Amino acid sequence: MTLRTRLTAWYAGVFLIAGIALIGLNYWLLAEWTPGDGVAMARTVPAELVDPYSGYTAVAAGELPTDTAVFTGEQIKASTMSTVLWQSIIALLVAAVIAVWLGWVVAGRVLAPLHSITSTAHRLEAERLDQRIELDGPPDELKELADTFDGMLDRLASSFDSQKRFVANASHELRTPLAVQRTLIEVALGDPGASDEIRRLGAHLLDTNERSEKLIDGLLLLARSDRGLATRELVWLDEIIDDEVESCAALASEKKVTFEVRTRRYLVDGDPVLLAQLVGNLLRNAVLYNKPGGSVSVRLDQELIVTNTGPTVPAQAVPGLFEPFRRLRDRTGTAGSGLGLSIVQSVAKAHQGSARARPNGGGGLVVQVNLPETGVRQAS
Repeated sequence: MTLRTRLTAWYAGVFLIAGIALIGLNYWLLAEWTPGDGVAMARTVPAELVDPYSGYTAVAAGELPTDTAVFTGEQIKASTMSTVLWQSIIALLVAAVIAVWLGWVVAGRVLAPLHSITSTAHRLEAERLDQRIELDGPPDELKELADTFDGMLDRLASSFDSQKRFVANASHELRTPLAVQRTLIEVALGDPGASDEIRRLGAHLLDTNERSEKLIDGLLLLARSDRGLATRELVWLDEIIDDEVESCAALASEKKVTFEVRTRRYLVDGDPVLLAQLVGNLLRNAVLYNKPGGSVSVRLDQELIVTNTGPTVPAQAVPGLFEPFRRLRDRTGTAGSGLGLSIVQSVAKAHQGSARARPNGGGGLVVQVNLPETGVRQAS
């Protein structure tokens, strides 16, 4: 039962209780003040002998054929009170129906600010804290609640923006020393007199440096997509998929993984760089977390679906894969940074889309990305 229904029931219940009390009081007063003694006589006169304008009989009363009945005062009192009681009950029922309708309307008006608060809360996300209630009205309890909610959103938005700026700035500052380290290692490896041990150590350091650079690039991209899209342009998503499949061909050949691609013309209003990162991360994850001789299926129709044939993924572990640096235990040996699906989800949200995943029946993962398509469509 909704709050509006409960308030209406309370309004109607209070009205009925007050109406019943009022009828009881009137009934008691009528019983106290209506005399019950004496005798009354009623004479029945044919209607055709009564003047319709004056109400008097047309001839002398003594000459009329009459039927005379005698009523006591108690009988008249009981009849009057019964008539008043039933008329009051009927009037109360009619008024109760009107009271229920008015209660429903008034409850809706009273709860309208709460609906505004609820709808605003539904629209809010960690990446979209720009919505505010901005309730107009007198300074009552609901106005105070709405203003408090808006103030809380201001503080949350400021905190999230500060966190995103910190990640972006820290990632940017870390790129320079990593680039210097990579240059020094390459210079050391280029020395003809370097020993085999130094070369093995240098190769290991270069690999570590490359992973660190990929991690920093991923953090920068994640921070950028979390801030939303600064500019938009029309992008053919199917063309991006073809380009990314081609760029992953060498990795797929190394892992002995084949691609099965089926797309149609699909136009998206967004950032081409971020969309390329989304598709590229999906394809690289599907190849890296696959088995030798496996396959990657790419389908683009109403949404983008990427399926691989890797190891079995527990259903309860799937939601955690979209969190930064979360990987399955048997995947930690791969070259991934743990940001792939986090970036996919962040980029999808930046384009007012969504990303979800589920285990593949024969092993592996099915990732579905829903990106809003523009109204322009072209046959493939």
